[in-house]
Amino acid sequence: MATTHFGYQSVDEQDKARRVRGVFDSVASRYDLMNDLMSGGLHRAWKAYTVMVANPQPGQRVLDIAGGTGDLARAFAKKVGPAGEVVHTDINEAMLRTGRDRLLDAGVILPTTVCDAEQLPFPGGYFDLVTVAFGLRNMTHKDAALREMARVLKDGGKLLVLEFSQVARPLRKAYDVYSFSVLPRLGRLVAGDAGSYRYLAESIRMHPNQQELKALMKSNGFGHVDYHNMTGGVVALHVGIKCG
Repeated sequence: MATTHFGYQSVDEQDKARRVRGVFDSVASRYDLMNDLMSGGLHRAWKAYTVMVANPQPGQRVLDIAGGTGDLARAFAKKVGPAGEVVHTDINEAMLRTGRDRLLDAGVILPTTVCDAEQLPFPGGYFDLVTVAFGLRNMTHKDAALREMARVLKDGGKLLVLEFSQVARPLRKAYDVYSFSVLPRLGRLVAGDAGSYRYLAESIRMHPNQQELKALMKSNGFGHVDYHNMTGGVVALHVGIKCG
């Protein structure tokens, strides 16, 4: 039986997706509020920087993986315009439904589909840009997911991975206190769920650090990879170019 990590627990590979789905089913309705509280609103700046670095052009095709409540999809839709296409996806139906409703409330109508990043239902070489924000660390087989992202990109296309990463050494003790003491309490008070936010903190620690993720991307379809640390390494934006 193959095993993988779910936070600090070792679980059957087949069980991880179900457990992750349970986490996001639980937090979907309060996800945006919790993001604002957890990051002091900084997640909005991180996402705005991601869109700036992506530099989407009118008419381009964009795939937003683990798109959740739709922040990036909405921003990209404005940039690519009516001649472009933004596909909003997530493996979690509750998150996707919340995002679709938010997009519709904003007057934005996008193709929306539940799909697994490890088995994307799109043709090869279709997209100019692929983005995944705060979703890669929850995937069971990150290498398989990255290969799929490379497959659906055009040659010269760009993957942007925005994810929590390894903070600068002077910040680590304070960050641990925040992650494992403050965050679960905040989750209990606001979302009624301390356990899910404890998992989120653990999943960040189990995720590859900046250099490890860069190497993983380079070995799974991306010929050139750079990363940009933000907020002392609390998050990093990795940018990979698919080389034909």
